Amino acid sequence: MQNEYKHSDLTRQIIKAFYIVYNTLGYGFLESVYRNAMQIELNRMGLVSTKEKQIDVYYSSQPVGKYFADLIVEEKVILEIKSAEHLLDEHSAQLLNYLKATPYEVGLLLNFGPKPVLQRKVFDNSLKGTIEWLDKEEE
Repeated sequence: MQNEYKHSDLTRQIIKAFYIVYNTLGYGFLESVYRNAMQIELNRMGLVSTKEKQIDVYYSSQPVGKYFADLIVEEKVILEIKSAEHLLDEHSAQLLNYLKATPYEVGLLLNFGPKPVLQRKVFDNSLKGTIEWLDKEEE
């Protein structure tokens, strides 16, 4: 298939889970509720996910801190879960920075807002340490 993205088969499954959870729960819960529901749905689909995984953040190959990912799926994709009225630039920047500073290359920003919105971010490991990046937004 043309226009395939890194881990596209996996991200398609995650997006399917996102819409199943959104259509079941709707809008208005805390992010933790959606994170837990996403993990259940991903597990039902046979995908391995880790909730609130601690990830080391690096600068110039040196560890500079830690953060906790909402969900990591199949050790390939970071999920950042939001439950906001609107996604803000800060939300996208947060996920992109996670990708820049970790070994992960693909992330999905999932907003369980008044309408479901997702963004796919990619930052290839070969580009880490540069300012170049790839971005694909979907709604």
